[in-house]
Amino acid sequence: MRNHTPITEFLLRGIPHTEGLEHVLFMVFLAFYLLSLPGNLFILLAIFTSSNLHTPMYFFLGNLSVLDIFFSSVSSPKMMLCLMGQDCTISFQGCASQLFFYHFLGCTECFLYTVMAYDRFAAICHPLRYTVIMNHQVCAFMTLGTWLGSCLHASVLTYLIFKLPYCGPNEVDNFFCDIPVVLTLACADISLAQTVSFTNVGIVALTCFLLILASYTRIVLSILKISSSEGRRRAFSTCSAHLTSILLFYGPVALIYLRPASSPWLDSVVQVLNNIVTPSLNPLIYSLRNKDVKLALRKALMQGVPTGEEQPSCCSLSL
Repeated sequence: MRNHTPITEFLLRGIPHTEGLEHVLFMVFLAFYLLSLPGNLFILLAIFTSSNLHTPMYFFLGNLSVLDIFFSSVSSPKMMLCLMGQDCTISFQGCASQLFFYHFLGCTECFLYTVMAYDRFAAICHPLRYTVIMNHQVCAFMTLGTWLGSCLHASVLTYLIFKLPYCGPNEVDNFFCDIPVVLTLACADISLAQTVSFTNVGIVALTCFLLILASYTRIVLSILKISSSEGRRRAFSTCSAHLTSILLFYGPVALIYLRPASSPWLDSVVQVLNNIVTPSLNPLIYSLRNKDVKLALRKALMQGVPTGEEQPSCCSLSL
């Protein structure tokens, strides 16, 4: 075998076909990033300071806000530095860290959407037993399972990708390190790593999607049995924000990992939506049509003290 010099860093080439637009893209991405951070922090503030929101639904929403804060920070800072003309190289360890945290947080979000769908199923289909089904121990166990399971998932993927030798070229056709663009740079047979990694991602995403679909099928059937139109409208409204977030999350995943052919430009654009745009939109999606969140946030910002004297309302429990 020939001797190869292992590479110690990768060069991030950014978004293809955007030459001359660096400053415009920097301002756009910075706006979304700055919108994501305070937006999700405000959601956390509202949940922590209002006892009305101390329910399973908002407990999981708080976890989602934490995920969105970190998820948008995996690739955005480095990409914006590169757009400003700074060094676009990333170390071998930094590339591995990006890939790990991208799939760790992404898989956690996938699991969390599944848990949130089950929570809505329990609330709408079994309202009288909801507090028993979704008790504190169950919520804690589900949340811990999503984080630990995702960590295992990301660890396996990272090991498979970076145990391969990399000896050049070192140019990554994207603005951050992900499986499709890094694997093509390996100096060895990538068939096993490619098959296992894409199967792993596909099984996780498909299983979660099918569980979400099963939950919402039962939810729709239960809502259709409600006699009053106002009752059906209110029941559907409690699920609309979650369904919107699911579409924004699964759309990019399907476009990137389930297409037979790869397009660097399309992959980059879709991942911009997934990494930067969606985390900044989730706070708007979950707060604009949610009176409890808006009221709690308004009180927390105006008073600057916890609103712990509030008692949980039946409306907040049902939502």
